[in-house]
Amino acid sequence: MSLEAIITLVVVGICFAVLAFTRTSPDITLVGGVSLLLMLGVLSPEQALGGLANQGVVTVGALYIVVNGLRETGGLGWIVQHLLGRPKSLIGAQLRMMAPVALLSAFLNNTPVVAMMIPAVSDWAHRMQISASKLMIPLSYAAIAGGTCTLIGTSTNLVINGLLLQATNHNSIGMFELAWVGVPTVIVVCLFVLLFGQRFLPERLPPMSQFDDARQYTVEMIVGAGSPLVGQTIEEADLRGLHGVYLIEIERAGDILPAVSPHERLRDNDRLVFAGIVDSVVDLQKIRGLVPATDQIFKLNAPRRDRCLVEAVVSDSCTLVGKSIREGRFRSVYDAAVIAVARNGEHLRQKLGDIVLRTGDTLLIEAHPSFAAGQRNSRDFLLVSQLHDSTPVRHDRAIIALLILVAMVLAVTFGVLSMLEASLLAAGFMLLAKCTSGRIARKSVDWQVLVVIAAALGLGEAVRATGAAEVVANTLLAMSAVPWVALAMIYLLTALFTAMISNNAAAVLMFPIALSVADRMGVDFIPFVITIMVAASASYATPIGYQTNLMVYGPGGYRFVDYVRIGVPITILVGVLSVILVPFIWAF
Repeated sequence: MSLEAIITLVVVGICFAVLAFTRTSPDITLVGGVSLLLMLGVLSPEQALGGLANQGVVTVGALYIVVNGLRETGGLGWIVQHLLGRPKSLIGAQLRMMAPVALLSAFLNNTPVVAMMIPAVSDWAHRMQISASKLMIPLSYAAIAGGTCTLIGTSTNLVINGLLLQATNHNSIGMFELAWVGVPTVIVVCLFVLLFGQRFLPERLPPMSQFDDARQYTVEMIVGAGSPLVGQTIEEADLRGLHGVYLIEIERAGDILPAVSPHERLRDNDRLVFAGIVDSVVDLQKIRGLVPATDQIFKLNAPRRDRCLVEAVVSDSCTLVGKSIREGRFRSVYDAAVIAVARNGEHLRQKLGDIVLRTGDTLLIEAHPSFAAGQRNSRDFLLVSQLHDSTPVRHDRAIIALLILVAMVLAVTFGVLSMLEASLLAAGFMLLAKCTSGRIARKSVDWQVLVVIAAALGLGEAVRATGAAEVVANTLLAMSAVPWVALAMIYLLTALFTAMISNNAAAVLMFPIALSVADRMGVDFIPFVITIMVAASASYATPIGYQTNLMVYGPGGYRFVDYVRIGVPITILVGVLSVILVPFIWAF
């Protein structure tokens, strides 16, 4: 083994140890590893930085913008409502999510499937009061397992099939031939998560989610004319079980309906009075068919798509103290509209415009982002802060956003465009169709994830280029002369390399080794090829093994060891299943 190979394995081992036993962020750890290999001369600058130009990295970045267009138009809300529903338990939630994701990933590239589902599942988990950490790893695992069911389920299958046609006289693997082992793999992965997910998956909550929010806002919403909510009951409209906010009363044609029954049907122009914490009040603004009761939001100068929500605490020097919001002409003074007021958890029964402002009142305001910057040092307010992800939803663009997504998926499925071309084109159309703005699109990209993927590719290139992987593989395979044991070795090594380098690189590396092993033993090579396809997708044990694992790392609040704890048993189970099934279906 060369000195460069030894150095590479040591650096990769150090990176794994740092990720496993410390809380150092993965981007710092992996970039540090690549930098060390660059300084030691193991990698050239082109190899070290090659991951930044990788198609997968650019594709993931473009997909963040596509998904943000869905979020900003309410398309994700539609997906949550129709695909995920409201299960009664954690197991039900995991099954409800994993089954359709695995099915979609069998026919679509799993990266856009996961990119599309992450914000949807995150919002869904918030509404269902389930920790996102219980759902994000299952989301990635379902997509990975689903990709093993068909030839087009993952790019790895296509790469290996291409190598098979190039290196042998064997016919192409059939479209659904892999389902013989892929479907059982999906079942095993899903069953393990459902049965042991409660034990192996962590319970990670956002830092402040464990405490009650003292700011209880009172907010009024109106059922708009022609709203899809008209005719639905409170329960059917999903307004009964909202997390962190509750419906106090309905005002209808001058009459007050307190203690609203879940079976009460909504009508045009119903005025709904809610009380709740700020995050939940923000969620109310995104429900299609509900609009803020104040008409002041429609009189602001800035287009609504360019606005956000801001919290501001009224100071004792504010000129509007002692005046109602309407009398003080709040909109005219600040070019902003108050949509809710919080006062020491008190239920304010006046209409919003009639509320007389007091010192210490917390206002939830819709305004242009410049309002927060302009009023931050104003004597009128003690505290001004812009709320994250609070841009009003453009429901009128939801159908356009969904059509762009469908067009992207179909273009890739039928080979019209590559995944990179389709994602960049879809992101461009999201901006041109005003499904999202450039300002929000830039903020939507998770640059940390992209850096981690690029750095992981750099480490993988070092393992490949130095020959470290091939030396280890040949050494271990030389220890066996029994086909079944050799098949298990092929699976183990491929899964191991997949955990350290990209799955495509691991598959390409192991393919010639598998052919030589089969030739040396005098057995058919197809079982070995199928095993490589399954093992290269068995990226369960580490977050850097596959990009969907990296994509859910942040949203799930995970640590490196979380993947090891649940991923290693799944990797072993899938391996045992493959070594048993493959020789029976594709005989040696």
